[in-house]
Amino acid sequence: MPDTEAFARSFAETIGEEGGYTADPDDPGNWTGGGIGLGACKGTKFGISAASYPGLDIAALTLEDAKAIYARDYWAPIAGDALPPALAMIVFDAAVNAGVGTAIGWLQAALGVARDGILGPRTLAAVPIASEKLKDLCAEFQAARLAALPPDPRFRRGWQTRICRVTLTAGGLLDHG
Repeated sequence: MPDTEAFARSFAETIGEEGGYTADPDDPGNWTGGGIGLGACKGTKFGISAASYPGLDIAALTLEDAKAIYARDYWAPIAGDALPPALAMIVFDAAVNAGVGTAIGWLQAALGVARDGILGPRTLAAVPIASEKLKDLCAEFQAARLAALPPDPRFRRGWQTRICRVTLTAGGLLDHG
């Protein structure tokens, strides 16, 4: 598991958005088959859904279990330790919320590099270090994320608010590392 301040900050921010256990039968993510009425409704806890992890006992999941999953399945694939902390936070949150490939695709689009959903050396080389350019990149990334939100009125406002909160928190890291 990464032992970095950037992971700790990003995990704390995202886990604060994800919350505890829910088993809303109208949420497709709560079903082991990934769709309403498909499989068993095991729920979601700490952002870990039955749709993505059908073999897990979601209700019994601990915060430490979630942290290990986040590190392995989200932080590592987005190369969180190789990104500037503010960018790592927003890409990580997007990966948890929308999927790793989708989040990396948004980053690649914002960077203007070939979009393959894999964060490799070419994508990393395109990430700016200068604070002003990094601010623009973060804004472009979050704008793409907002534009891609599904129209479902039950969840859209909450997702918009989440993106704004994460943006504000990440913005505090731009000049302070």
